[in-house]
Order: sequence, then structure tokens, then C-alpha cells
Amino acid sequence: MTSFPKALVEGYEAFRTQRLPTEQTRYRELSERGQSPEVMVIGCCDSRVSPEVIFDAGPGEMFVVRNVANLVPVYEPDGGAHGVSAALEFAVQVLKVKHIVVLGHAQCGGIKAFTDKTPPLTESDFIGRWMAMFTKPGEVVEQRDHETMQEFRTRIEKAAVHRSLENLMTFPCIQIQVARGKIQLHGAYFGVAAGDLFVLDPDSKDFRPAVPRG
Repeated sequence: MTSFPKALVEGYEAFRTQRLPTEQTRYRELSERGQSPEVMVIGCCDSRVSPEVIFDAGPGEMFVVRNVANLVPVYEPDGGAHGVSAALEFAVQVLKVKHIVVLGHAQCGGIKAFTDKTPPLTESDFIGRWMAMFTKPGEVVEQRDHETMQEFRTRIEKAAVHRSLENLMTFPCIQIQVARGKIQLHGAYFGVAAGDLFVLDPDSKDFRPAVPRG
């Protein structure tokens, strides 16, 4: 019989004895009335980029979906199983979130696999097939002249945020709510090394520091 990871048990014990007592009332309220977060975050499953940590969110404050490279697929009601689409549908139709944030980040493994054309890890090539949704049919993404590989990866990491925002607008329920001013879409980019957060400016289409540097 395998043993449950000791680090998780120790982490839970710290939560139970330190954090839970200060938030017990909130947990009880959430269990009784359900969740009602105003913000949905679509982030990467990278262990270094936890939205709850980055935004210092408490229980019930954010509805979070994480996947490889924080990608949103296009709206595709084909009868297949679509995890991200299901989460979006629930967030918009049931939770009535007011903001959807696509959170990209530096040193993304999924993007590195895409830019480096990494060989499949398995015959199924789940990562390769997942990352293929980044490009549109017939679109070619290549390293530019005089662009280092690191610059190329960073550009594509940020482009993935743009592409996911574009794909969000292919969902009819999101189109309608955005048009009515009920939902706002946002892009963000997190620098792992320094912990810097950049927010996408809708006018310039550039990422700017979320907090001005003093």
C-alpha cells in the first residue's frame, strides 16, 4: 500500500492549525450558500504559477482552471469531452463571473515544447496535440531573424495569452456577456524569477507592469 505524501500531510496540518481557525466562518458560509466568485482565472498547471498565491486569494474568491500553457480552445460543440469549455460554461452560465483572466508566464514548458519542436514523450503525444491548438489552420510560427531562442519563447508565451483571449470570444455565451458589459476579458503575464506581474493593455496590446515600480 502506498503512503500519502508526507509533505501534503504536513501542509494540511499547518492549514488546519494556522489558517483554518481564522477562516472557519468563511468556509462554513461557502459550504452553506455555495461559491460566488467574480473572477475566473485560466492559468498554466506549472507548479510555480499558482493564481491563488500570486493574487493572494482566499477561499471562494477565484474560480481557477489550469492546463498546459493556459490555452483556451475555440468553441467546438462536436459532442466530445472538453474540460476547459465545460469550466467556461459553468463559470459564465452558473457562477456569473464578471472577469475572465488568462494568466501566462515565463519559462512555460508547454511553450518550450512547441517552439523547440520537442519530440513526443509518448506515442499518444498528448502535449504536442494539445499545443497544436495554439496555431490556426495554415498558420506557421517560426523564430524571427535576429531573435534569440529565449526572445522567441517569451514572444510565444505572450502570444498564447492573446490567442486564448481570441478563442474566448468564439464562445457565444461569452460574446453576448462581453457585448452587454457583463463580462470583461483580461490578459496577464507572470515573470517567475522576479515575481513580476504584467497586465495586457487592451489599447496598445502590450503587457505593462501591474504595479508601477517605485
